Amino acid sequence: MVALMAIVSSAQSPVYYTTEISPEALVKIYKALGVEPTGRVAVKISTGEAGNNHYLKPTLIRNLVDEVNGTIVECCTAYGGSRQDVSKHWQTIHEHGFDSIFAVDIMDEYGQMRIPVKDRTHIKYDIVGDHLANYDWMINLAHFKGHAMGGYGGVLKNASIGVASTAGKAYIHTAGKASDAGQLWQQIAEQDDFLESMAAAAQAVHNYMGGRVIYINVMNNMSVDCDCDGSPEEPKLKDMGIMASLDPVALDWACVEMVMNHKAAAGDDNAPLIERINSRHGTHTIDWAEHIGLGTKNYMIIKL
Repeated sequence: MVALMAIVSSAQSPVYYTTEISPEALVKIYKALGVEPTGRVAVKISTGEAGNNHYLKPTLIRNLVDEVNGTIVECCTAYGGSRQDVSKHWQTIHEHGFDSIFAVDIMDEYGQMRIPVKDRTHIKYDIVGDHLANYDWMINLAHFKGHAMGGYGGVLKNASIGVASTAGKAYIHTAGKASDAGQLWQQIAEQDDFLESMAAAAQAVHNYMGGRVIYINVMNNMSVDCDCDGSPEEPKLKDMGIMASLDPVALDWACVEMVMNHKAAAGDDNAPLIERINSRHGTHTIDWAEHIGLGTKNYMIIKL
């Protein structure tokens, strides 16, 4: 553990990158990190809203999940749709083909728990599925894309909103004002307060796991809309590859900068995703996560 945390807190955080998006490339980039999870391994993904086809497919992630003998983990949503109700969530998981290949655990299916937060600016604790306690390691396997409220979705969102229970999602979205999903839209937080709450919750999960988290962003199907949207916009930006790190701040920032610095061409337009990120002040999540000590924006790319 000392070695793991030393990497995360170094002057420059290594971010590994491959342009290849394949089951083999996922395993390769995971192995490049040089950390081998032991015990019970949670693989946190988004199983995707019904009607959405941009989520990470079981066929893409299968080799990696098998490599770590992992269990796919999810939590229910707070906005209705096909994943707030547990039975509908299981139906969506089945329709998207996850439970026919993997062991799957909806972590808040039977209960939830509070875990400590270091940054109590807005939230005083994080509310997560109580099955999180069953795991020794986490592979945070995120689909990098836009998001209607957060501007973008990557590993920080996957750790915060993604691991939170229904009540926890409402608590983060309202920056600590309410944990009742029915009150979410009545008490929605100021934008930066919400983004800062996401960063605090992501740090809470990282710390709860004792830093035993591997972070991976897959940069494909980069719609301006999240996998939680049942009718997402079609991606205008071509697939870019896979990035991985032990530092979630460095990883999300590297992905954002790759999108921002991309040279657009016909059929390969980064402008819509940039507009989505900027219009929601999305990079503030990364800035705040660095501010509270979750990681650093100072990274170096190691291309595989």
